[in-house]
Amino acid sequence: MNKVDALRKSINGLMNKVNATNIKYIIPELFAENSIRGRGLFCRSCMKSQLASPVFTDVFAALVAVINTKFSEVGDLLLKRILLQLQRAYKRNDKPQLLASVKFIAHLVNQHVVHELIALELLTILLENPTDDSVEVAVGFVTEFGSILRDLSPKAFHGILERFCGILHEGEIDKRVQFLIEGLFALRRFHPAIRPELDLVEVEDQLTHKVSLLDEIDPENLHI
Repeated sequence: MNKVDALRKSINGLMNKVNATNIKYIIPELFAENSIRGRGLFCRSCMKSQLASPVFTDVFAALVAVINTKFSEVGDLLLKRILLQLQRAYKRNDKPQLLASVKFIAHLVNQHVVHELIALELLTILLENPTDDSVEVAVGFVTEFGSILRDLSPKAFHGILERFCGILHEGEIDKRVQFLIEGLFALRRFHPAIRPELDLVEVEDQLTHKVSLLDEIDPENLHI
């Protein structure tokens, strides 16, 4: 087994066993690996694990947030790869992958790895020409990061709610999706931005990445 294969196997093993309880013990093991040389392997493993287990998205985002404080190249590369994955899923109308991508972005916003403007840009795209699928994805997205958006950008937050209200009144979407919007208004059921056990990065150590969804991301530059 060569060094790259050994590094891949080690990173995959750590990603497969990380959870909210053991994350503090997994982090030093990841730092012990060659995180710069293995940044592509880490990002690939992280995205694959998140796609397979979306319920652990906040755990993976917390892990990235800590790695990002020491190796910002990792956070930057991961964001670009997620955005590329999202763009491809959107064009193919691949809803499962689109849902996974926006959920990851939401929790990276919660962890201040990704700027909230990217999330607002994504919401604008999803709600500009609303379909049943795009509105469903947008509702799920806001549910995940609504609490932090409300705190960071209250004006933008209320603007998004007004857009949902407009879509509801237009009455052109499926009843099931209308109920999702109504549930969002009725309960304000936004998830807490970060669970206490995953709040691992001090404010002064946070490093946030500014990349636009409208930028053309060259896949050739992401094979590292």
